[in-house]
This record gives sequence, C-alpha cells and structure tokens, in this order.
Amino acid sequence: MPRDHRPAKSVRVLLAEDQQMMRGALALLLGMEPDIEVVAQVSAGDEIVDTALVSRPDVALLDIELPGMSGLDAAAELREQAPDCRVLILTTFGRPGYLRRAMEAGAAGFLVKDGPVEELAEAIRRVLTGETVIDPALAAAALSAGPNPLTARECDVLKASVDGATVADIAGKLHLSESTVRNYLSSAIGKTGTRNRMEAMREARQQGWL
Repeated sequence: MPRDHRPAKSVRVLLAEDQQMMRGALALLLGMEPDIEVVAQVSAGDEIVDTALVSRPDVALLDIELPGMSGLDAAAELREQAPDCRVLILTTFGRPGYLRRAMEAGAAGFLVKDGPVEELAEAIRRVLTGETVIDPALAAAALSAGPNPLTARECDVLKASVDGATVADIAGKLHLSESTVRNYLSSAIGKTGTRNRMEAMREARQQGWL
C-alpha cells in the first residue's frame, strides 16, 4: 500500500511525551505508517484524560514520568473515563515495578523506547485487537522480582520524603501523626534493606515501586 494512502479506518493514537523532540519524532514516524494517525499530542500527564475525551483515540501511547500526573495514574483514569481506549506504556525506564503497576492500572502493553518504530507500530495494532504486548525481557524480570513489598501508605510516606522534608512536614502533608510517619518510614527502610529513608526512596524508585 502506498505510504500516502490511508485506509478508511486508521488507528487513532494519542501521544503523551514530555520531551518535545522525542514526541515530535514519534509522531512523525508513526504518521508514516499507512494505517496509524496521531490525532493528539500532550506533554503533561494531567492533560491526557481531557484530551482523550475530546480526540477519542483508539490507543493512548503514554510515557510514565510526566509532569502533573504519571502515565500510570493517567492509565487508571482512562480505564474509568474512556474504557474503549487501549493504553500502551512506552518508557525509558524498564523497571519491573512499573510493569506491575501498569498492568494493575489496566494498560494493554508495556514497551521500552529503545526498540524500532516498526515494533511499536505493530504493538499499537496488536493491543487494538485485544492482545497484551509486553517487552519479553521486562516480563521475565518482573516475574523474578516479585511483588512490591511496600504498602500504599509506606509508598505515600516515601514519596513525601523528597527535597529533605522533615517528619513533621510529611505528617502535615499526609494528615498523620509524626509517630505514625516514623513507623511507616522504619518499615519501608526495613523492607528495602536500606539504611535510611533517602536510600529507601531511591531503592523504591529504582524498582519502580513509586
């Protein structure tokens, strides 16, 4: 089929990527596929759902680390507000914890950015047919890594520990007592096998648990 001829029904894609050069390159390359049309582009996670409700994409191609809202959180919202839109996570960070969280959020696929665009285009087509598409190496790593050992509250406390926040700061932000915050931090440090909360936060992020 000639490249300048599109079928009557193209796959409509929403692209969420905060790096302008990467977003433009992906849109250009995917737009060269005869049966794929990039109908919307956003640079922030909190723009994804509203844009999807207007542009009605068949597939949302989401990065994870986005300003405003993570791609994982946006995927969960899309499942509720635009259930007909399939979500494909495309990220630089192939972390086992991210894969588990993406599947829990309802994503239909998870790929890393170092693959060829032909594989990405094929993954878009496959998730639209109802398949689940996961990077094989990452799937194996996720199985060997096991589940996230941290509770939701332990994750909240670690996330709130950024930028040198004190225990009092964390307690105020999360509406918890300072003793409760210390207990959660102590538990998270123990579960991650680290020496302090900053190391625990780094380890949790490295594993994709936050």
